[in-house]
Amino acid sequence: MPKNYYQNLLVIDIETVSATEKFNDLPERLKPLWEYKSTFIKNDEELSPEELFFKRGAIYAEFGKIVCISAGFFHQLENGEYQFRVTAFASDDEKKLLMDFIQLLNKFSQKDIRFVAHNGKEFDFPYLCRRMLVHGIQLPESLDIGEKKPWEVKHIDTMEMWKFGDKKSYTSLELLSAIFDIESSKKGMDGSMVNDAYYIDKDLGKIAEYCIADVVVTAQLYLRLNLLPFIKEENIKIVTS
Repeated sequence: MPKNYYQNLLVIDIETVSATEKFNDLPERLKPLWEYKSTFIKNDEELSPEELFFKRGAIYAEFGKIVCISAGFFHQLENGEYQFRVTAFASDDEKKLLMDFIQLLNKFSQKDIRFVAHNGKEFDFPYLCRRMLVHGIQLPESLDIGEKKPWEVKHIDTMEMWKFGDKKSYTSLELLSAIFDIESSKKGMDGSMVNDAYYIDKDLGKIAEYCIADVVVTAQLYLRLNLLPFIKEENIKIVTS
């Protein structure tokens, strides 16, 4: 198996929630800005700006926050097979969460890290960078693409791989996992339920489990899109952060 497909890969996924549980808890300066933003959001249910904030605020880094980051990497075993080691950082304290994630990144050579995420170029990578800047955190070299040439950016997006240049539509991780017969990560939970799980159920552990499952599915999808064998179930190791 070609080693370069696995080397320095870090597969990630983030879970986000609205910045506050209730719209009225937003800073006063942000409230009219959300109300204006909400006029541009598809709203078939005709929700009020306050209701729409709870349902959709998490999508936008200006009005949301990260509560979980999962990351996994490939490790070659003595028998030549690959193990996939994955961990999750989950916290109510977003700044601490981001700093813990950066500590993980610092265990790798920053210039060599190759990130993999599904829809990562549109969501995970920019969201991470935006929230780091909000907290005054220096962007790690592996995420800071500001002055890099396109071929110097080592960010891999499995959705982009599947598109083959097609710009027309979004293809979900769940759909691709079904096509390639990868076990679903949506067992009793999907992305639309994270805000409820966080604010109503107070179940950060459940969110972390879901986030880890998405990383495993993304890793398997990456392998399949490169015509490489799936990681065996017994070679998937959940590591406590």
